[in-house]
Amino acid sequence: MVPREGLFVSGAEHPVGMASSHITQYETESVAYPVPLRLDRRGAPNTYRLTNISQEPLRGLSFSLLGAGLMRATAPLLLAPGQEVSLRIRGESLPVSAVLIIRWFRPNGDEFLWRVSF
Repeated sequence: MVPREGLFVSGAEHPVGMASSHITQYETESVAYPVPLRLDRRGAPNTYRLTNISQEPLRGLSFSLLGAGLMRATAPLLLAPGQEVSLRIRGESLPVSAVLIIRWFRPNGDEFLWRVSF
């Protein structure tokens, strides 16, 4: 029985106002998933090229630069196998002042983040 003290609702399992979520079982592989991207730093410190080296398309590919530096914002991308994208990043002392975060979704909907240091 759940108390009715204004913070609880009759029959509710959680106090009102408390966040709750339904956990869904995902069917994912039990082995480690290798990062499906190759980072080419030959154009550094201004240009970095990412290539999709996997056999599946990467959906919602997006980039965030944390720290000191400038990078043009882009809409999320679809990167097919073998396709590449170039990122132009400006900043002084990027190795000590910034981190690039790359986000994508696999075809099954799983989300991944990759933290890249310069």
